[in-house]
Amino acid sequence: MAPDENQNPSTGSGEPHDEPIIRDKRRIDPETGQVRKPEGASDEAAPEGAAGAAGAAGAADAAAGDSGSDKTPADDDVLTVDDILNAAQAEVQEPSDEHLADLKRVTAEYANYRRRTEANREVERERAVGAAVSVLLPVLDDLDRAEKHGDLEGDAPFATIAAKLRAAVEKLGLQPFGVVGEPFDPQKHEAIFQQSSPDVDTDTVADVVETGYMLGGTLLRAAKVVVSTPES
Repeated sequence: MAPDENQNPSTGSGEPHDEPIIRDKRRIDPETGQVRKPEGASDEAAPEGAAGAAGAAGAADAAAGDSGSDKTPADDDVLTVDDILNAAQAEVQEPSDEHLADLKRVTAEYANYRRRTEANREVERERAVGAAVSVLLPVLDDLDRAEKHGDLEGDAPFATIAAKLRAAVEKLGLQPFGVVGEPFDPQKHEAIFQQSSPDVDTDTVADVVETGYMLGGTLLRAAKVVVSTPES
């Protein structure tokens, strides 16, 4: 009798022999080098599955792109360098009213500063020149006395020196004052003697004892004069 196919040849019994089942799950076929298709998958299912995966991936990318393009309120509050430069350029081209007011104020302050500086400079100049000219006033007084005595007449050398000295101090801005017949001014004249006269209606300089001098707007020395007053 032929042995049964299901009979275990080693035992001679009819029980089936348990042999290990080996499944090759490698994705690449080692013999052909081709990608194996999953078990139970048809040729038409693969493209559809790939298309579905690609569609899902595209949808995910689109969702990610949309979510990245949305700006939150915090993003709008962030200033970039371009925003700052554009704002500065716009401010230069079209300054605001506040900046125009500041510009006018600064311009006015600068103009006042220049005026004060020029005035102070002129005062300091007159003070310096006055200090230098003051030492020459006694010499000028001697020239006036010599002129009254007739020592400066003609083309005498002494007269030439006196003329040059007077011209030099006049170039520095020194101006003499105090002439017989001019009205008496207590701010410029120093009265050393008074006398009544029927020939005047107001206080008038009758004689000049010592000439007064002005340097610009500065009084260097008051003129010493004799004053004629009207009769009461």
